[in-house]
Amino acid sequence: METEKISALWTHLHWLSVLAQQGSYTAAAARLGVSKAAMSQRIAELERAAKVTLVQRTTRSVRLTEAGQRLVDDTRASFEQIEQSFAQVRDLAEQPGGLVRVTAPVAFARQQLVPLLAEFLKNYPDVRIELDLSDRLSALTTEGFDLAIRHTARPPDTHVAWALCPTESVLVATRAYLRKQGEPQTPADLQSHNCLHYPRSQDTPAWTFEPRDPQGGERITVPVSGHLAANNSEALREAALTGAGIALMPDFSAQAVLRQGKLVRVLPNWRPVGAFAEAIYAIRPYAPHVPRAVTALVAHLRQGLAGGFGL
Repeated sequence: METEKISALWTHLHWLSVLAQQGSYTAAAARLGVSKAAMSQRIAELERAAKVTLVQRTTRSVRLTEAGQRLVDDTRASFEQIEQSFAQVRDLAEQPGGLVRVTAPVAFARQQLVPLLAEFLKNYPDVRIELDLSDRLSALTTEGFDLAIRHTARPPDTHVAWALCPTESVLVATRAYLRKQGEPQTPADLQSHNCLHYPRSQDTPAWTFEPRDPQGGERITVPVSGHLAANNSEALREAALTGAGIALMPDFSAQAVLRQGKLVRVLPNWRPVGAFAEAIYAIRPYAPHVPRAVTALVAHLRQGLAGGFGL
């Protein structure tokens, strides 16, 4: 094929590589910022030029043929090099810019992250942020995310991670609930209370505590039960605010209502352990070059969250 005709297909080849990465026309089109129809047309044009089928389509997904996979494998390194070179050139500008795709847990993002991102964008007007709110652990490289915010005990060894701040679990309730039902004095007392909990498995839920005073006793695990279990700390907090029971949640979800006095700590001399992770991390895929916008965003988050969520 003539050189001029091949060069006209460079964009088509890039779109094919994105399609292979995303696994569907819809996801690939969204990643490229184009319509699904445009995506399908480019792949069809590439197949006509190559005179061979490159993509096998089904109703739910796509799969590359042997010829299509070979094209992607042979051109992937070149496109990655182009992307890295362009990012390095772009970063020569005084101000960070470009798109940063971030994924973060729903509750943490809504309560703590969004205000920090709004402040960051005021300082860096050339940066655009695409925020994905999901409690699902995304595959950063294959799904095209530049950064993940994770509430985790241990970030993956295959990625680069920055610790943003510590976090802890807190046991909370309204004063009205405690006046009516009585205030627990020991973890064992929780067995007679309506405990709003985060479902972890099909087993009987249990909470573990250790005394804040090292001389105050041993770690204890108590079975709990309640009328509501929810896999979202905001839901647990809102239920606790109605006086429905005693809830265990991360401090970043309880911070505002504790400061306002709408909820109070329960068993303050005991520290819940094992329910939620004890740190917030920013995680990115390993790459030889990190865009300045990503570096600046991580620095901003580390500064904004340095104090944690204690009272």
